[in-house]
Amino acid sequence: MKQFLVLGCGRFGSSIAKTLYKLGHDVMVIDKDSEKIKNISQHVTHVIEGDAKDEKIIRSLGVSNFDIVVVTMALNIQSSILTSILLRELGAKYIIAKAQNELHAKVLYKIGVDRVVFPEKDMGAKVARNIISPNIVDYINLSSDYSIVEISPLKQWFGKSLIELNLRRKYEINVIAVKQGDDINISPRADYVVNKGDILVVISHNSNSKKLMKLVNK
Repeated sequence: MKQFLVLGCGRFGSSIAKTLYKLGHDVMVIDKDSEKIKNISQHVTHVIEGDAKDEKIIRSLGVSNFDIVVVTMALNIQSSILTSILLRELGAKYIIAKAQNELHAKVLYKIGVDRVVFPEKDMGAKVARNIISPNIVDYINLSSDYSIVEISPLKQWFGKSLIELNLRRKYEINVIAVKQGDDINISPRADYVVNKGDILVVISHNSNSKKLMKLVNK
């Protein structure tokens, strides 16, 4: 279980926070909007009602104790940059920040932000899963029950066929395609041998999320 601090509880921030919490992680959220804090309080571990841009509050949080800090207030570019600088000075281990545009992103990287995301490109839940599992290349919710996930195969899978791996029985995932660069193999045969560089496109029941995250983090 990892410790996360999410600064800002807008649509993007709350989506990240809720998803991380559902995946079994410890999540603290801070926002000055009492209504937003009230709404999310049952969906995360800890909440603080306060201005996420307030230096005194940030200093009081002990940011160095968190594995990852997520800065979600991109509309106020100056505050986003200053908060990120402060987090780095206070010893934050890993900072993820939302950017308004490419120039904003360049500045964030320059001041030491580890990863920048764009809200119009990256949905909060998708970003949250990728934070936890870098081996997950893409994640698409098909419905309330099923999702399509693109994953990088584990090293121990290289050189083995799909029938040998038996992913359906072991991990409750069905391989529906294999990507190899620009090529895609739809409905690969059971004797298909997994290679380094392959991307497996699988379908998984949403109740299997935690199991899938543990699998790709091995």
